[in-house]
Amino acid sequence: MAFTLRQSAAAALLSALLCSICPNSLAAAGGDIQLMADALDELPRTLPEGARLPCEGGTPVLVRYHGEHLRYQKPLRVHPLFRARLPGFELIVSQLAKQHYGRVPRRIVHLGAYSCRRMRRYPTWVSEHALGNAIDIAGFDFGPLPRAGRSAGDAPSPSGLAPALRRAFEVRLQRHWNATGAGAAHSAFLRDLARALIARPDLFSVVLGPAWPGHHNHFHLDHAPYRVVEVF
Repeated sequence: MAFTLRQSAAAALLSALLCSICPNSLAAAGGDIQLMADALDELPRTLPEGARLPCEGGTPVLVRYHGEHLRYQKPLRVHPLFRARLPGFELIVSQLAKQHYGRVPRRIVHLGAYSCRRMRRYPTWVSEHALGNAIDIAGFDFGPLPRAGRSAGDAPSPSGLAPALRRAFEVRLQRHWNATGAGAAHSAFLRDLARALIARPDLFSVVLGPAWPGHHNHFHLDHAPYRVVEVF
């Protein structure tokens, strides 16, 4: 099923999707939003051998996204419906980061979102990246722990927080997923984050991580019309 939408129309739909206090706008756009969601789900995910990817015939409708609750180290290009899921992801990261480190990360580090390509291990399958319906998360950058009361967005410092975790640091799946010793705190954070993401199929139907081949250094998150979880 082919589906195209002008950027201006996509922006209007996105505004309705994200508006939690304007039911009239949602009601007015509801049919178009459902059409957009159905069209994304109904796009073929498998291709005959040698067939071109849909994105090779033209770039799908994408929006640029910098982050709402947290910033990304570089802007994303994603489908409007996938963009609407990302603030929920950022809130999960923020909540867990406050519990583990007493503050939220300065940046989410990613390896990319939209990319016109097939699944690397399954060349007859369309990657959700090719639809702007996925993101690969590599880690997080944290600044120094703020002084008490300096920032309303930061939680009280967790008891027993190591001195090294009061300074700026990086958390990366490649280095810290199985880390022990000084890196064990980062491993615990990443594993708690994975469990929280798995528990939210409304945000991401597919959650892949180090247990999936080729994903030792990132979480792959998408909202394909099927469920796959392979992280631990």
